[in-house]
Amino acid sequence: MSENPDLSIAVTSGEPTPEELAAVIAVISETYVAEVEAAKTEDKPGLSEWMRTRRQMRSSPDRNIGFGSWAR
Repeated sequence: MSENPDLSIAVTSGEPTPEELAAVIAVISETYVAEVEAAKTEDKPGLSEWMRTRRQMRSSPDRNIGFGSWAR
C-alpha cells in the first residue's frame, strides 16, 4: 500500500484491534493484486462491426452491365 500514498482506510464503526486491521488490509491487498493480474486485454484487436458485416456482403455488382439491362 506504500505505492499509493493517497489510499486510506477509515474505521467507521467499532474498535478493531491492530491484528484485525492488518487482516483486513491483507485480504483487500491480495484481492486487488489478483484482480489486477486477471484484468488483461487482447493483444490483437477484434474485427470492427463494419468488417464483420462486410464479410457477409456479396461480391460487388458488375458495372459494365448498365442501368436497366436486367429488365430486358
